[in-house]
Amino acid sequence: MEELRNKSDIILDELKRRSSKREIVDVDEATVKIVVFLLHNSYYGFYGEDVKEILHVPEICYVPATADFVMGVINLRGDIEAVLSINKFLGLPDSETSLSSRIAIIQKNAVRAGVLVDAVEDVLDIPTSSTKQPLSTLNNAVKEYVAGEIIYRDKSVTILDVEKIFLKIMQ
Repeated sequence: MEELRNKSDIILDELKRRSSKREIVDVDEATVKIVVFLLHNSYYGFYGEDVKEILHVPEICYVPATADFVMGVINLRGDIEAVLSINKFLGLPDSETSLSSRIAIIQKNAVRAGVLVDAVEDVLDIPTSSTKQPLSTLNNAVKEYVAGEIIYRDKSVTILDVEKIFLKIMQ
């Protein structure tokens, strides 16, 4: 019986020690919403304030004489929205559209468009301080459109800057 009590005490002491080492998080810290998605087996994200809607992929109507990254247009409840291949825009290999593919409707100021992504993984609320500067090893074509980087499931998530993307498209 004494041996059992000693083991219990040891376990309780270890639990107390571990809990005292836990990181203290400031509950008043500002947070930011991130929509995490997949593009060509890598995690990317948009700030939640820039994402207005996430849709299953409807029929996309091709529009001739447009940039190669413009896939076409969709009818979204009576509004015509352009759909962009962010893969082509960023110089990434094309991905096949699948059941997990989605269109993220993004908007900054008065500019709005749909962006085809391979899959939407998550919508996160993270502390603002968790956003870091992007890695210097990023593809140069992607680098100029990056707003920051976070860690999600032990993987790097590159946060894309919607405003920079739209500015480049409108040049």
